[in-house]
Order: sequence, then structure tokens, then C-alpha cells
Amino acid sequence: MRSRTPEDLSGRCPGCYLPTALCLCAEVPRLETRTEFLVIRHNKEAHKSTNTARLAALALPSCRILTYGAPGQPFDISVLTAPGTWLLFPDAQPPPPGTPPPERLVVLDGNWTQARRMYQRLPELRRLPGLALPPPAPDTRRLRRSPHPYGMSTVEAIAGAIAVLEGEEVARSLHALHEVMIDRVMAARGRLGDDD
Repeated sequence: MRSRTPEDLSGRCPGCYLPTALCLCAEVPRLETRTEFLVIRHNKEAHKSTNTARLAALALPSCRILTYGAPGQPFDISVLTAPGTWLLFPDAQPPPPGTPPPERLVVLDGNWTQARRMYQRLPELRRLPGLALPPPAPDTRRLRRSPHPYGMSTVEAIAGAIAVLEGEEVARSLHALHEVMIDRVMAARGRLGDDD
């Protein structure tokens, strides 16, 4: 798999996982948000250089990543029970009218099949009020193609949620970081300017 990094990170930045010559850590903004983000990352995503949850955690002090599905490591569902916790997912149920905005937003990180499976296997997720984003434009640049029209990278989804909850101005630098990442990954693949 071409986006998987060597286990020893040989020739890779330990922060962004990109080749050292293309490291984008210096481009990562620091965003203070009112909303906390809890990313539940599928264990098969943890070592992929194209995993954008890593970028979100670098940029947002209020972002924490938890692993789901690692062999022998049960997932602690208690993290989903704090008051004010919502789910960012297309199929999530909207909150009742008058519900205050989320204090914490759960974001599922994985390919579309992995995210859907997490949503199905953790009934606690389906009990959370939800925030759904509009689908990205068909011509949106991608590192990976999604079979679902609402599919987007984790950092895109978090930026979209921040735009809805806290304003587009707050989210702008996170969107820009995603564009820089696409450029650097394409450069690493020798395909700068191509669409994946």
C-alpha cells in the first residue's frame, strides 16, 4: 500500500509522516476552537501517510485521537457519554430543535467502509445528536476517492464542522493545510498537479 509509512519512519517526518524533504509541519496552523474534537481512528489508518486525522491533531490542541479495532485493545465507549457530545456523520440524527451546539464532536476516521462499520458496531454513536455536512463539490481535489458522495478526508470534515459551528474564517487555514498536504503527497508520488 503506497500510503503506508515504514514502521521505523525511515526518511519520514515523525509529525506529518511525509518524506522529510516534503515535511509540512512548518505549515501547520495552531487553531484554538471552542469545540473539542474526538477522532475515532480505525487502527488500519494509523500508519498511512495520507491519514489526515494526524494533521488535525497537530493543528488543534482540542483534538484527541483514539484507536478503534486494534487486536486485543477493546474500545472504551465511556468516551462517548459526556454531555454535549455530538457525532459528525452523514447518517447521524439531527438534534432536537433548541439543542445547544456541541461541546465535543466525534469524528470517525477511516475509509468509507471502515467508518460505516464503526457507526454500525458502536450503538452509542447512533444515540448521539448529529451534525451532517453538505457533500463536497464533485471537482474537489482528493488523495483518495470515496464511493459515497458525502465522503471526505477527516481534516476536511473537521474544517467543515468548524466553519459551521465557529465560522469560515476560523476554518480557512485548516482547508489551506489540506491543499498543501495534497500537493506534497502528489509531489512524493511524482504526480504534482495530477488528480488521484
